[in-house]
Amino acid sequence: MIDLYYWTTPNGHKITIFLEETGLPYTIVPVNISQGDQFGESFLRISPNNRIPAIVDRQPDDGGEPVSVFESGAILLYLADKTGQFIPADLRGRVQVLEWLMWQMGGLGPMLGQNHHFKTYAPEKLPYAIDRYVNETARLYGILNEQLEGKDYICGDYSIADMACYPWVVPHERQGQNIDEFPEIKRWMQAMEARPAVQRAYARAKEINTETTVNEKSRAVLFGQGRRR
Repeated sequence: MIDLYYWTTPNGHKITIFLEETGLPYTIVPVNISQGDQFGESFLRISPNNRIPAIVDRQPDDGGEPVSVFESGAILLYLADKTGQFIPADLRGRVQVLEWLMWQMGGLGPMLGQNHHFKTYAPEKLPYAIDRYVNETARLYGILNEQLEGKDYICGDYSIADMACYPWVVPHERQGQNIDEFPEIKRWMQAMEARPAVQRAYARAKEINTETTVNEKSRAVLFGQGRRR
């Protein structure tokens, strides 16, 4: 039913977690971003921003032609509405989940992505940039830690907000964060890690991608992108 255009990044993990949680039938179409698969014409028709993940729903609810969706937050929302799962039906509950989904899309993901780049991948180590994004990561962790106080999950019940945030926090050591300083996040992460669907999603990742390093060739593909036209 769902074709998932995927690579083993935090944004990719969001969608496999959702699909494993719901049991929706899906097929993974690997898009090896280190080799430039994201620039292929067929993929760009689905994801014009040349980023994974993207999906094609071959059985949309309106019974019409297949529907393609790009951007991980939009995909999570589309699938939650399609299945009626992991997003509240009531107005206030839905708004809260959407707030934290957008918080991840607009803040947690982009800032931690810059953390990864300057701290790990950049050929020149720039102290100002590293400090800037490590400190911003700590600030965002603090916000998430406060939100989790007294709750099992980010918005109380398990939702797409948790699926969106969790994969970005998994590499906390690489982000220069001591998870013991954020006890609510640590507890939440342990609960997430214990979910069978999360375990299955990360097992799928290991089947798809056996690469462990970024070399000069892949670095040029991943970080040397300019205007396509």
